[in-house]
Amino acid sequence: MKKWTRWQDWTVIAAGAYAALSVLWTAQAGSSTALMVTLGALLIVGGATNLALPGLPAAEWAQAVLAVALILAPWVGGFASSMGAAWSAWIPGAAALAVTALAIKPSTEEYRHHHIVPAP
Repeated sequence: MKKWTRWQDWTVIAAGAYAALSVLWTAQAGSSTALMVTLGALLIVGGATNLALPGLPAAEWAQAVLAVALILAPWVGGFASSMGAAWSAWIPGAAALAVTALAIKPSTEEYRHHHIVPAP
C-alpha cells in the first residue's frame, strides 16, 4: 500500500473538513459547534494519519469510532432537531464510516503481510 494514495482516507478528510466547516453556513444549536468542529478535525487527523502510515488497522478502527461519534453527535449534543446542523453531522459521519469500513480489511491484510512472521 502506497502512502498518500488511498481514496478512502482522502474521502474521510473531506468529510471531516465538511463537518468542521459546516458550522459556518448552518444554524447551530446545543453543543453542535464544539462537537462538529472537534470531531471533524479529529477525522481530518485520522485520515491524514492513515494516509501517511497505511497498514495500521488500529488507526482505521479509531477512525471508525470517530465517524460513529459524529453520527451520534446530534443526539448527544442536543441538536438533532436543528436539521441543518444535524444533517451536516449525519451525512459526513455516515460517509466516513462507510469508506473506513471499506479500508479496514486491506489495512489489516497489509499489516499482517508486513508484521507477522511465518511459522518455521
